[in-house]
Amino acid sequence: MHVLLTGATGRLGRELAPRLEAAGVRVTGLGSRDVNVTDFDAVQRAVDTARPDVLFHAAAFTDVAGAETQREACWCVNVDGTRHVALAAREVGARLIHVSSDYVFWGGDDRPKGGYRETDTPGPVRNTYALTKLVAEEAARVAPDALIVRTSFRETAWPHPTAFTDLYTSQDYVDVIADLLASVVLHHAQIEGGPLHVATERKSVFDLVTRRNPDVTPGSRRDAAVDLPEDVSLDVTRFTQLHATWTTGKEATA
Repeated sequence: MHVLLTGATGRLGRELAPRLEAAGVRVTGLGSRDVNVTDFDAVQRAVDTARPDVLFHAAAFTDVAGAETQREACWCVNVDGTRHVALAAREVGARLIHVSSDYVFWGGDDRPKGGYRETDTPGPVRNTYALTKLVAEEAARVAPDALIVRTSFRETAWPHPTAFTDLYTSQDYVDVIADLLASVVLHHAQIEGGPLHVATERKSVFDLVTRRNPDVTPGSRRDAAVDLPEDVSLDVTRFTQLHATWTTGKEATA
């Protein structure tokens, strides 16, 4: 298998590439210095040159607070960039695996919160970043049978002095999520297109962070500079069932 990986120099890309290579996958990594995903011609040339079996699209504008003051940049990378990658994947017949976010769901207040399934309707959205990731999911569908992976991850070392006790999620550290996503790539042919939730169990951000950094102090999402959800945890039943079949060798049922 040959995988073309966008966002190869980002947090996820740096963790995912060596895992795929260790499994015998040929990986061509593209960082932001290699190709600007907002430039359609550049994306098309890079994909046409690589001719991958799988195009794993991890490049993204991920600064949630920064997106509020850099709305155009966030849109160009997350929406236009995804559309360019999807069109290029379609042209060469590559399977697109697009990395989306749990933030496509509202996550609280007067609407149902948490435990979101793949079949649940996403939106409305709380902030600019969430909007771009939701629209990007539709842009990704330009590629036939595109696999849209909703996930969420944190740095291996938490860089902040506090963590929110009132924001619930299924996210995990990037090294943990990278292991799960590597299995998705290796078995992608057994997964139907559309959304797939890839994450771990529900917990608060504070509970997650203190697993590796017990000195972090509790904080509240209400003190953040941007509107954040209360609970965007994902139902990962489908992925859990699929993963079990991959480890046991039995036929998938999800």
